[in-house]
Amino acid sequence: MDSPLTSFLQNEIQAKKDKGLYNEVDILSSENGPIIKINDRELINLASNNYLGLATNPALKEAAIDAINTFGVGAGAVRSINGTMTLHQELETALAEFKGTQAALAFQSGFNCNMGAISAIIDKNDAVLSDALNHASIIDGCRLSGAKIIRYNHSDMEDLRQKAKEAKESQKYNKMMVITDGVFSMDGDVALLPEIVEIAEEFGLMTYVDDAHGSGVMGKGAGTVKHFGLQDKVDIQMGTLSKAVGVIGGYVAGKQLLIDWLKVSARPFLFSTASTPADTAAALTAIKQLKASDQLQTQLWENARYLQKGLKDLGFTLSPTETPITPVIIGDENIAQTFSKRLMEEGVYAKAIVFPTVPLGTGRIRNMPTAAHNKAMLDRAIEVYEKVGKELAIIE
Repeated sequence: MDSPLTSFLQNEIQAKKDKGLYNEVDILSSENGPIIKINDRELINLASNNYLGLATNPALKEAAIDAINTFGVGAGAVRSINGTMTLHQELETALAEFKGTQAALAFQSGFNCNMGAISAIIDKNDAVLSDALNHASIIDGCRLSGAKIIRYNHSDMEDLRQKAKEAKESQKYNKMMVITDGVFSMDGDVALLPEIVEIAEEFGLMTYVDDAHGSGVMGKGAGTVKHFGLQDKVDIQMGTLSKAVGVIGGYVAGKQLLIDWLKVSARPFLFSTASTPADTAAALTAIKQLKASDQLQTQLWENARYLQKGLKDLGFTLSPTETPITPVIIGDENIAQTFSKRLMEEGVYAKAIVFPTVPLGTGRIRNMPTAAHNKAMLDRAIEVYEKVGKELAIIE
């Protein structure tokens, strides 16, 4: 007789498979570049967050190796004891300069940033106004804080203003914060930051921007906040080092007072071993490259526009993206999964994105062109999309 756990897991996994909501994990036997190898097959890779191709950059590899030789493979302690190395300090200084803030603090991941920073600033006596399509790490960070979560309709500034007004007039909360992604990762649209800042100033809200998909992409690489010139208006900026920067980790940037507080209050900073010397050195090298040149961003945007035009010309429905994120909307989850599998069989790797990552009935293939792709790769991907799209009656 199966145990209660086994029965539960078997039933739930089968239910997800029946609805097209079960994703298989594919194993790479190569670096995660524009071409990847899975099961000994080379595929054009349109699924990576490696926007600028820095994950395979020779200078970053060399920096990582040098750091291992100098500092070892691990930091050996949490940051607040003796896990902070000169490399961490140099990275944080470079990040603050790049983001246009007084200071920055590096974490082990972007998820850790949101879990640590949000709960260090707000608590059960406070309220947070959160965009309905905010990333899961924002949602979890808000839940962990114990604050009242007030969702406003996605990028609906009238709804945000009304809910901020109601929360303010209720006089229930000691502090209030509005929090949003800078770039929304499933649709590629950009937050209306100037309007959000205006509403925040009107009602006395703190402002928090998760710029995981904007850092390295928007604002000549410095992010969505810098794109709008709001670095002096947004209280807290969060970013990752694992997407456009090409390594692993995250950071929070803002005023020195904020960083001083997070160093003694953010639990992931206090209770997790510091990022490895190799990762820290590689991320530092990447930030230096981004500060020195915007060539990679220029190539990224050129490739993105090329792919998006090619797919639109074929008749595919794309989300209203404003960034290189290129979701092709399929709708039915099972068809989206089949579409992804057929793309892979034809030599293109692009994953189906389905519920709960996106709402039911909005299954899609999310394509992530990078600066490392060339036109021949993109042309081949467009050809495969045409073949599979006609085969599955998505396009005529």
